Amino acid sequence: MSAAAFEFASANRIIFKPDAVELIPQLAADRGQKVFLLTGGNPQRASRLQGLLEGVKLDPVVHSISGAEPTVDMVEQAVAAARAEKTDVVIAYGGGSVIDVGKVVAAMLTNDGELFDYLEVIGKAQPLKAPSAPYIAVPTTAGTGSEVTRNAVIDSPEHQVKVSMRSPYMLPDVAVIDPALTCSMPPALTASTGLDALTQVIEPFVCNKSNPITDAICREAISIAGRSLRQAYDNGTDLEARTGMATVSLIGGLALANSGLGAVHGFAGPLGGMIHAPHGELCARLLPIVIKANISALKEREPGSEYLSRYKEVACLLTGDRESTTEDLIKWLEDICQHMAIRGLAECGLSTERISEAVTKSAKASSMKANPVELTESELRQILIEAM
Repeated sequence: MSAAAFEFASANRIIFKPDAVELIPQLAADRGQKVFLLTGGNPQRASRLQGLLEGVKLDPVVHSISGAEPTVDMVEQAVAAARAEKTDVVIAYGGGSVIDVGKVVAAMLTNDGELFDYLEVIGKAQPLKAPSAPYIAVPTTAGTGSEVTRNAVIDSPEHQVKVSMRSPYMLPDVAVIDPALTCSMPPALTASTGLDALTQVIEPFVCNKSNPITDAICREAISIAGRSLRQAYDNGTDLEARTGMATVSLIGGLALANSGLGAVHGFAGPLGGMIHAPHGELCARLLPIVIKANISALKEREPGSEYLSRYKEVACLLTGDRESTTEDLIKWLEDICQHMAIRGLAECGLSTERISEAVTKSAKASSMKANPVELTESELRQILIEAM
């Protein structure tokens, strides 16, 4: 099942350690003098980093990105601001959305034209011609793994769709992962980002584009998630659990960038464009339901499939019990979603009237093509009904 030929790409350098944030000023100074610092909606959260940068005679221009998902307008504003400052180095300090915006800003600093020249679906999807400006990605959540991926996801409310800008040139120059930065995440955010991270190490492991490297790192990450996710949710100051989930998130980014995903992300992308709900929350709700549907479809149509063996292996890794079954996997996922009070899709904004639209859009998503079994329209519809 694993690919006979594959590639593996990541950030030029990955630094994972406690207090790694203290290394950023020198990393930035080695790359330039004019620093553009992207943050989330509350720039005060980056005040420590800003102070460290100022301590080495760097005076960063701070630009904040508000909201859970970056829109085309937000990205265009950030690009314009960075170009106006004649930026040398881009630093993104925040969640996956902030890091995605940073990738686009760094790319647009060295490539001529407008954002729509490079956007897929709603733009011209032109390839980047030049490497991005030096870019340092610093995640403060543990979910997307965006710090080691080559694409940025941008919401276009006008078109009711999420689109990507992607290129090997968009891989960050340095990814700095400091698990302590995630300790301030509230429980609800810990839940949605953590289950997103878990999704991103399960789907690449059971998809039809897996390879030996992603298999190996996903096995390790699934096991870590099994002993870290609930603990991080129950006790946000547990640094060991936070370190575990930061590891899972990083590996998830490495895996999805070099393997494939599946129906959870096949749904989550189109749904995010339709109802503008946070990506992690959608993945969290869909994960156990999609896995249950996949296992049922495989048992019915391909009872000897290796993917069923893989799902059993996922169960054993998550539970820590070698005798676990696929039924135990589904129960483990359902239990943790209930424990973490994951909302249904109706609460996230999906109406029953839009289920057909969501099924049609999701069936065409690229992630669906990597799912371990082709799901019928009826099965896709039933997943959404159950997720409501």
